[in-house]
Amino acid sequence: MIEESARIILIDERGRKYLVRAERKQLHTNFGVVDLGEAIGLEPGARLKSHLGKEFVLLLPRVTDYLQKMKRLPQIMLPKDAAQIVAYTGVGPGDVIVDAGVGSGALAIFLGNLVRPNGRVISYEVREDFARVAEKNIRMAGLSDIVTVKLKDIYEGIDERDVDLVTLDLSQPERALPPAEPALKSGGYLAVFSPCIEHIQRLHAELPKYRFTNCRTIECLVREFEVKPGATRPKTRMIAHTGYLTFARKV
Repeated sequence: MIEESARIILIDERGRKYLVRAERKQLHTNFGVVDLGEAIGLEPGARLKSHLGKEFVLLLPRVTDYLQKMKRLPQIMLPKDAAQIVAYTGVGPGDVIVDAGVGSGALAIFLGNLVRPNGRVISYEVREDFARVAEKNIRMAGLSDIVTVKLKDIYEGIDERDVDLVTLDLSQPERALPPAEPALKSGGYLAVFSPCIEHIQRLHAELPKYRFTNCRTIECLVREFEVKPGATRPKTRMIAHTGYLTFARKV
């Protein structure tokens, strides 16, 4: 049952999502005005109608909804890339992760949702404006008890030890190798995201100097399909290059 002030998702007939609260206010949309108070007491999956008679599906938000609707300052890491980090490192409940370059908090939220209830994500950020936005987004996603934002330069050191995963989204990832190596437990993973191949080349040049093995770099491209009877084909647009992902494991 939807309680008053709970966050909800409304989906209109075109699939557009509205992340709002179930409260005695109005939501103005292209499909009419919706009385949000009518959501109170309903079950997820119910329908609300606007004053124009248009239906909106009522659901409780998941982390993916927060990621789509959160406030952004820098460009966020897309789910296709965040999912590769999970697939290649096997991160899961109870793990401890250090995330450097929190940006708007998208990756921290994605990972925090996976390591709860007993894991932790500690995000390092040097820009105070990014850190404040990230903290707001983390609170919105209900992960403040899992994800912590530190206003600190990771190049100057990592406070944590026996970490399962260190993720880097930095312009000079090779400079974070000296603090990352002692922070990681043996068998822990390093995952580096960069939009520029030059950053990755510098990283690969430095990795052999440290206790890392199984170094590899990948790129993830996603193509959606238009599926119709007798006319199935790839969509014209696709999510192509966003960045390169480099993985290495500490020995």
